[in-house]
Amino acid sequence: MRLADAEVLPFDFVNLADTVGMYTKNLEKLLADKQEEIRERNQELDEGLFKATFDPRRPTVAPLREEVPPHLNFAPMQNAVDSLTRSAKHYQQALAKTQASSGDDAMAAKLAALNRELIESERRLTNADGLPRRPWYKHLLYAPGVYSGYGVKTVPGVREGIELKRYTEAEQEIVRVAKALEDESALVESAAKQLEQVGK
Repeated sequence: MRLADAEVLPFDFVNLADTVGMYTKNLEKLLADKQEEIRERNQELDEGLFKATFDPRRPTVAPLREEVPPHLNFAPMQNAVDSLTRSAKHYQQALAKTQASSGDDAMAAKLAALNRELIESERRLTNADGLPRRPWYKHLLYAPGVYSGYGVKTVPGVREGIELKRYTEAEQEIVRVAKALEDESALVESAAKQLEQVGK
């Protein structure tokens, strides 16, 4: 109802930028936790912890030694989030000024053109190639997880790359997500400039 009756589509891009920034930090933490977990397990193997705690009445197999996950370059996503944050704040300021001015028919026509651009904002977060191993899911920020049924995964290409130890894939997905965020930022910046012209 709010979308149907709004003069300007009520999208909160500042909230989007904050949320994607949080997702980026969560992904960095996920990788760091996985690195620490594997380092600790490898150290336990080196120190013979599993041999020392072996109970012949309940035989178990010690885990295999694993390579510590490599560092991933999150800079493209971080830069894209910073760009989106700047554009979102610019848009928010322009929207506040526009809402304070009076409306007329010419303004309504300009706002209709703005709304046509804003409706594209969610589409900018998709990719025609889809997600790895699931090309039918096009959204790069949200999708059901491969092994979580319908449970949502945020930034699924990167997250599942880390979880499934496909680190090269995760690095490639970081770049794709960053590109989608840059495209979103460009759209939001363009919308902000349109809003600044509405009252003139």
